[in-house]
Amino acid sequence: MVYCGFMSIAEKTVRQSVSLPAQLARRVKSLARTNSTSANRVIIDLIESGIEAREQEKKRFFELADRLARSSDANEQAQIKQDLARMTFGE
Repeated sequence: MVYCGFMSIAEKTVRQSVSLPAQLARRVKSLARTNSTSANRVIIDLIESGIEAREQEKKRFFELADRLARSSDANEQAQIKQDLARMTFGE
């Protein structure tokens, strides 16, 4: 077997046991069949997407907080406060 220099070396993996509710496990298996992949790959993709979404939400929160601190317009401040409250406490 020939190794090409541009091929990436796989990250070290850690085996992790996770219990899923039966309905969620069925949905994961269904997604795996639909995408012709393994349930493990589907779970990894979903976790990565969830982590990315949380990071984006956190970034947006701090951007809004920064805008609030810099704003001198009362109407804009009120709107930003509502947005921050919605992000923190839900709708």
